[in-house]
Amino acid sequence: MDLSFDPDSLSLPVGHFIGGHFGAANGVIPMHRPSDGKAYAECPIADASVVDQAVQAAKAALKESNWGGVRPRERLNVLHRWADLIEKEVETLAQLEAVASTRPVGQLVDGDIAISAEQIRFFAEFADKEGSDLVPTDDANIGMVMTEPYGVVGAITPWNFPINMAAWKLGPALAAGNAVVLKPSEMTPFSSIYLAQLAVRAGLPAGLINVVLGDGATTGQAITGHPEIAKISFTGSTRAGSAIMENIARTGIKPMTLELGGKSPQIVFADADLDKAAAAVTASIVGNAGQACVAGSRLIVERKIAAELIDAIRNQMKGVTPAPTWDAASRYSPIISEKQRQRIDAIVSATIEAGGECLAGGTRMEAPGYFYAPTLMAGVDQNSPAIIEEIFGPVLTLQTFEDEEEALQLADHPSYGLAAGLFTRDLSRAIRLTRRLQAGTVWVNRYSRSRDHILPTGGYKQSGIGKDLGREAFQANRKSKSVLISL
Repeated sequence: MDLSFDPDSLSLPVGHFIGGHFGAANGVIPMHRPSDGKAYAECPIADASVVDQAVQAAKAALKESNWGGVRPRERLNVLHRWADLIEKEVETLAQLEAVASTRPVGQLVDGDIAISAEQIRFFAEFADKEGSDLVPTDDANIGMVMTEPYGVVGAITPWNFPINMAAWKLGPALAAGNAVVLKPSEMTPFSSIYLAQLAVRAGLPAGLINVVLGDGATTGQAITGHPEIAKISFTGSTRAGSAIMENIARTGIKPMTLELGGKSPQIVFADADLDKAAAAVTASIVGNAGQACVAGSRLIVERKIAAELIDAIRNQMKGVTPAPTWDAASRYSPIISEKQRQRIDAIVSATIEAGGECLAGGTRMEAPGYFYAPTLMAGVDQNSPAIIEEIFGPVLTLQTFEDEEEALQLADHPSYGLAAGLFTRDLSRAIRLTRRLQAGTVWVNRYSRSRDHILPTGGYKQSGIGKDLGREAFQANRKSKSVLISL
């Protein structure tokens, strides 16, 4: 099928989804399409009273449905039916996502949306397989560690992979027996609303997913500070994560999962498969135009093979062409906004002023919308702006090393520790360096997630607290209590 579509033909759900009902709301925040810069909608802002409506709807749904207390297999079955509908409605979801976001429609159909359905199925299977444990005690007692849902979970997702991030939050929270109040980014809300509507169609009790639209300062703060939201899950910048921690500390103590920023290194040794390394390094910074927390934005290469690897990466960068996200042929993403494109350009300029050199790119692309050319920068040191700052754009820095110790020193970032890549044929070296790299995820001879959703993701240092995906994400949505019974 031809996935290309007319962006002006879409009917967009602009409003909050609370208690199973969609309510249109007056827009406040102007929205511009990244692919052509056109103003096309306005996003409302849910204030504290609207957020409270969502919380009360969630509490009522939990009580009426007994979602956390039903047979776990019932939760599993509903979530599987939801995944079925996501796969059935893939074209509609792809259009709602592509029109607002940086994600090309073809990549959404084959990637983000299919993966989201897989992840919901993955977490559904925990519902009747993870639970309480009988623990060893003496013969006069029985000891148990019982787990139970938190109740109402607050989730805040970013704009860079909207539907995928929503699935990360909703899947484990619902499988664990909770209700969710979800705030998607004010720039990319539409697919999340439709996702919630599909859940109700699949048989999820209305009110277990409530979607409120708005910004971080008003809506996000109301969610993280609400006394009846028992746990927070957030993906976004380190600065926003710090603000969330501050607001939670000010308004009351509650657990949180924070997946935050990154400035991830990719170390390439001379014994690596250089064709494979060049393809992986380029894809990691060109994919979604570098707008990913795990983007491999710092290339650290053994000096004697640097020139060869640079040539291969530059050649692959030259093949990138801009096209709107609603064009099925599109393979390269725009920047999310003009403001963000200006920020990228400013960091590149500051790096050049500090002694850096542009080996490729470093310019806006001649196309409608907010496109920025894939960029490779050399002549940088540990104090260069492009090394220190999380750029969130298609900017790759180059540094060289002579030995393992120097490579590790360059890889270590003072703030971030989300992911790292390592390319070598030496298995002993790979294991040795993996143990020493300060990152929550290390990829060896690749730089990308797989569809093995059992692998958790999360960071060291200021890259976050807790884990998404994996068994850890399900467990993070249940609280535990110790029980000791004297016989």
